[in-house]
Amino acid sequence: MNTLKPRILLVEDTPDIALWLGTALSQGGMAVSFATDGVQAEQCLQPGHGFDAVLLDLQLPGTDGLSVLQALRARGDAVPVLVMTARASVPDRVLGLNLGADDYLPKPFDLSELEARLQVLLRRQGRAKNAALRMGPLEMQTDSGAVWLHGQPLALTQRESAALRVLLASPQRTVSKEQLHAEVFGDEPTALDAVEVLIYRLRKKLESLTAASAPAEVAITTFRGMGYMLTQPPART
Repeated sequence: MNTLKPRILLVEDTPDIALWLGTALSQGGMAVSFATDGVQAEQCLQPGHGFDAVLLDLQLPGTDGLSVLQALRARGDAVPVLVMTARASVPDRVLGLNLGADDYLPKPFDLSELEARLQVLLRRQGRAKNAALRMGPLEMQTDSGAVWLHGQPLALTQRESAALRVLLASPQRTVSKEQLHAEVFGDEPTALDAVEVLIYRLRKKLESLTAASAPAEVAITTFRGMGYMLTQPPART
């Protein structure tokens, strides 16, 4: 299928991870196809597949990821491959790179890091693009992190920008306070309540560019006991 979007094959057998990554990459302007095991991945990667990059988990049912990679390179296929795996030991990384992986990202990883590394691989292929995450009048450039609302720039702190990126990458899905804390604060010794303060400030900034007489077109909705979601309230009639 011809498309202007970079075509990505996501090989991941964990449904939640596949959904999370697939949604984020689609929102970032990429066309994502899925394979849930090694056999399916090999079928997708036959000559003439047309993918611009492959995100490959190593621990797969059936044929494992290293075997998929080895067979791919044995066919002379040079499609960029970013390996994602919980196998974080140096020997495993060396083995993957020696078998032809272009990059190696140990789990768990930050979504922004995966996106950045994938963009590097796509640039080598001439397939990178200035992708953006969008919801209604809200837009974030994935490479620079610049944010616009109603066409006006929105000044955010680094943490506010990180939180907004996570919410935009999960449209119509609640993001737990724990996930936001992990994505924004990482290993910092920061209390979980800091997420509430961060979301409060981010809400205020979103509201600051919305006319007082007009309904908010994008809002952060709190679902008690579940987390937060970017939503588009229905228009007033």
